[in-house]
Amino acid sequence: MKLALRVATALVVGCTATMRASAQTPAGLNIQTYAGLTITGAVGTVYSVEYVTDLAQTNNPSAWRCLEFLQLPASPHLWADRSIPASGKRFYRARVFPGATNMVFIPPGTFRMGSTTNEVDHFEDECPQTDVIITRGFWMGKYLVTQGEYLAVMGNNPSYFTGDTNRPVETVSWFDATNYCGTLTGREQAAGRIPTNCVYRLPTEAEWEYACRALTSDRRFSYGDDPGYTNLSDYAWYKANSGGTTHPVGQKLPNPWGLYDMYGNVYELCQDWWVAKLPGGIVVDPQGPGAGSSRVIRGGGYYDYALGCRSAYRYGFPPSNKGADGGFRAVLAPSQP
Repeated sequence: MKLALRVATALVVGCTATMRASAQTPAGLNIQTYAGLTITGAVGTVYSVEYVTDLAQTNNPSAWRCLEFLQLPASPHLWADRSIPASGKRFYRARVFPGATNMVFIPPGTFRMGSTTNEVDHFEDECPQTDVIITRGFWMGKYLVTQGEYLAVMGNNPSYFTGDTNRPVETVSWFDATNYCGTLTGREQAAGRIPTNCVYRLPTEAEWEYACRALTSDRRFSYGDDPGYTNLSDYAWYKANSGGTTHPVGQKLPNPWGLYDMYGNVYELCQDWWVAKLPGGIVVDPQGPGAGSSRVIRGGGYYDYALGCRSAYRYGFPPSNKGADGGFRAVLAPSQP
């Protein structure tokens, strides 16, 4: 595997250096016609594409800022910086990023959010259907955050259903969930396990549905339409099969992207404020409305009927409320570069 370090300025004049993961080779000067770099490595590997603005800081790990996580589509691959400022300079590198424990890389892409008016058990707040473009990949928890993980980070376990720390944490508010993400971010940044500007956070509603559907925009579930909910028990703990309790994560089948319990067990808090209608049309990386009274919850829980587990099902939940059927999963992504 080779990594590339490159500088780009507003005049797109710079120098490059090619290095292996363990040692840097001398730099070679050349003229660049773009702000970016060429990455050579194993196709499918996820890289953290990073930059510094001061060449003297290249040996300072905390100076590098992540622009995006990139799953190498071909080798070599020409990567261009879409956020290059009008002035100043950037020195780039790409390094293999293995991801955090029990996280799955979700590649960028497009999907259709919401449901059609003739979908079985459709609700009005699931329309109008909206074409969403997710421009940057992100890491998402393979599982719901467990009681054991929450206890290790926050020092307490607020859950109602205890006795097995592999059960999802529940009885948490939106504020509890975001505090967990912030505390985890600080710990992992301090340990040098994630880039300086990368953060754990709740997924946006669009990210959640995109990851849930896993490129199956025209189906009620990632595994198919299932109009009679005959196969849902293979993928979800819900009212018909849960016995009125949560269950340890990962016991049901995953979706095509390897995410477990996207349906049922506990509903999942999202970053966005809830609004009664989707935006419609075409949107890019939507963040939801700027204010509201409730936050979005998705996926259904152990006490929900089957219709509440559909990929399009959405609901609002006051951010200070807590329930024994509500939890969350975390996303890892760069903050503003």
